[in-house]
Amino acid sequence: MEFNLIITGVGGQGGLTLSRIIGNAAMKEGYNVRIGETLGMSQRYGSVLSYLRFGEEVYSPLIEEGDADLMLALEPAEALRNARFLSGKSYAIVNAYPIHTATTLVGKEEYPDLDDIQKALKRICAVEMMNFQKEADKINPRTLGVLMLGYAYGRGLVPLRKESIIEGIKETLKSKLWGTNILALERGIELAR
Repeated sequence: MEFNLIITGVGGQGGLTLSRIIGNAAMKEGYNVRIGETLGMSQRYGSVLSYLRFGEEVYSPLIEEGDADLMLALEPAEALRNARFLSGKSYAIVNAYPIHTATTLVGKEEYPDLDDIQKALKRICAVEMMNFQKEADKINPRTLGVLMLGYAYGRGLVPLRKESIIEGIKETLKSKLWGTNILALERGIELAR
C-alpha cells in the first residue's frame, strides 16, 4: 500500500499543520511517512504545497506529476495551480472559498471563475467542490483543514482509522484545540454522508 496526498492552499490556512496531523496519524498505524513542503511565501496568502506520502515502503516525499491519490485543496485557484499532480486515478476535494491575492485585488490578475476551476479539474479527475470554509466558520475558521480531512475520510478516500486521525490531532495540536478540531473532523464526516 502506498498513498500519495497533495495538500494545497495559501499561507495562514493551516495546510502545513494538516499534513503533520495526517502524518502523525499514519505513523500511529505503522506506516513509513514522508512529508515535503514547497512554500511560495509561507506568510499570509502565498502559495503553500505539502506532499504527504505514506505506506509500507516510502522513501521520498516527492509526488510525481499525475501520481496523487487525493488532493485536499484549501483554496480553489491553488487546486488549479497544482492540477499537474492529478490524473484519472485521483480525487480532488476543493474548498470553494476564494482567497484573493494582492495581484487579483488590485486588478493585475483576474481570479478564475469557480465554475471554470471545477470544469477544468473535472476534465482530469473526480472532483467535489463545496464551501467548506462556511462550515468550518461555524466551529472555528482555523479548523478548515481538519473539517476537509473529515469529509475525505467520510467519503472513504483516506486509508486510515478515525482513532488514528484523532490521535494525530492530539499529537500535533495543543490540548486546548483538541475539542474544536475533533468536532470539525466529525462535522466533515457528517457532511460526506
